[in-house]
Amino acid sequence: MEGGGPDVIVVGDLMVDVSVAARALVTGGDVPGEVRIRPGGSGANAAVWAAAAGAHTHVYGRVGADLAGRLLRDTVDAEARTGTLLVVRQDGERSMVADRGANGHLSPADLPARLRARAVLVSGYAFFDPGSEPAGVAALTRAEAPVVAVDPASWPLVEAYGSDRFLAATQGANLILANAREAETLTRLPVLEAASELAKRYGRACVKLGPEGAVLVQGGRMFSARAGVVEAEDTTGAGDAFDGALLAALARGAGPEGALEEACRAGSRAASSADNWPG
Repeated sequence: MEGGGPDVIVVGDLMVDVSVAARALVTGGDVPGEVRIRPGGSGANAAVWAAAAGAHTHVYGRVGADLAGRLLRDTVDAEARTGTLLVVRQDGERSMVADRGANGHLSPADLPARLRARAVLVSGYAFFDPGSEPAGVAALTRAEAPVVAVDPASWPLVEAYGSDRFLAATQGANLILANAREAETLTRLPVLEAASELAKRYGRACVKLGPEGAVLVQGGRMFSARAGVVEAEDTTGAGDAFDGALLAALARGAGPEGALEEACRAGSRAASSADNWPG
């Protein structure tokens, strides 16, 4: 970007992910398993994958003044702990418990007056917490970029927050990045119809379809790309990887089909690894 500014700016959660894989969990007892502690969070994940795709990237979030926060440092909150995500993988199923911690304290004061880049991404998680909701709104208002994207992040949280309320709060975006369940929750329509309806609202809509790839609707056309055939190890963060790679591609001027293909490759790569950041 002219003047040395970033290609991609991400406003979102910075967290520590604790992943637990075990055959069975016994109440009150010990079981063998695999426990991994790694940096994560929707904002950090997307930013790292955008950087891996060659984009000069900035991320704005909030972490606590604790051991976990030393791994993920941007704005330190002395009164709150760093956010933590617990992922339990058992018998092919995945359950998650999120403690947003300091992320819930992200405020407009933590953001610059102007978010100037080629692409800006704001995580939907910011809107679902009363403490960080003003920061989410401010991020979209202050964004100065050809691509201003929002990711709904969680269909249960969208449902609890309210679909109409979310659509109204994020109207400053010109691209929505949703998975199939989120798109259906926002529109109450089947996934492809949902993509078209969301494109009418935002200008562009991308819907992630997991192993089936993704679609992007813009200018009345629907573009699609297939995901690579991989053996999924851990899908945590795969959608964030998709977002980061897509925005990096769009930021450097890639067309919709090329950007989708790069994003699907990144998502597949993330899902096929136990680590949600690129090596």
